Amino acid sequence: MEEKKREEIIQLYDIYNNLLTDKQKLYFEDYYYSDLSLKEISENYEISRNAVHDQLKRTIDSLYEYENNLKLKEKMSKIENLDINEDIKKLVLDILWEE
Repeated sequence: MEEKKREEIIQLYDIYNNLLTDKQKLYFEDYYYSDLSLKEISENYEISRNAVHDQLKRTIDSLYEYENNLKLKEKMSKIENLDINEDIKKLVLDILWEE
C-alpha cells in the first residue's frame, strides 16, 4: 500500500475510531500501528488470515463511508487552512472534537 493512502486511512481512523466495533479497532491497530502481518494477527486471535483481511477491508470501507457522509476530515482541513489566528483555529478544532 502506498504511504499516502496508508496515512489517509490512519487519519480517518483517528477521526472515526469511536464509531467502530472493538474487534475492528483491535485488528486495525494491530495491523496499522503495531505493524503486524495478517498472518500474525490471525494467529494471535486464532482466526483465519482471510477473516482478518475481510475485517480490515470492511473497517476501511466503513471509515471512507463515515467520511463521505460526515466529512469531518474535510472540515478539519478547511479549518486548518484558514488564514486566522492560531488560537482561534485551535478553539474551533477543539469544539469540533468535543464529545
